[in-house]
Amino acid sequence: MPRLLLVLAIILVLYILYRRTQTVPPHLRRGEYIKLGLAVAVGIVLVLTITGKMHWLGIAATGLLVLARSMLPLLIRYFPMLASKVSQAGSGSGQSSTVETSLLRMQLAHESGDLEGEVLSGKFKGWRLADMSREQLDDFMYYCRLEDDDSARLLDSYMQQRFPGEGPFGDTHSTGQGSGTLDRQEALKILGLDEDATRDDIIAAHRSLMQKLHPDRGGNDYLAAKINQAKDVLLS
Repeated sequence: MPRLLLVLAIILVLYILYRRTQTVPPHLRRGEYIKLGLAVAVGIVLVLTITGKMHWLGIAATGLLVLARSMLPLLIRYFPMLASKVSQAGSGSGQSSTVETSLLRMQLAHESGDLEGEVLSGKFKGWRLADMSREQLDDFMYYCRLEDDDSARLLDSYMQQRFPGEGPFGDTHSTGQGSGTLDRQEALKILGLDEDATRDDIIAAHRSLMQKLHPDRGGNDYLAAKINQAKDVLLS
């Protein structure tokens, strides 16, 4: 009977760990699944030890070692090719702008005009907007409207791009102007510039971004206002 209770306790712990993994943001789940796999392996060892069948683990471990030894040359051969492809993919990222509120961080790719975002607060903290369903985004929008109008307007800009023709989503009854003032560092992030940016760099970055985000070209009032505000701060 004690053995059965211990086995059930191990299974319960593994189930709790699995449920916890499901609450982690999708882009972080791979690491959590690796941890869960290790926990399962430890659990199997404990169960086999408790039930007196540990010798089966030795047979399985021997088989895995033989398999790993046979696969090692292939891994050595193909890993450099894989690493090269990953490096090439990483080096393809271009210039981007960052707008951050108390609840949300948004990045705009200058080349494509695509928006990407990450939730900074609330029950979806740590989630990427791209991993969230329409229902989850609506839920987060409701939270933003209660907590911070700037976050709601910023999320609205993302949803308008992802679900064209279905917005506006924020319904914040504003003119699109962001609240508060920007400091120099925030303004540089919005325009995607370095500290040593010249006046010509600022004007060129502003012009390029406005071509992609101006409301007359299907852009978003709030983001256009933030870009204008950033230019004014840097040129003042």
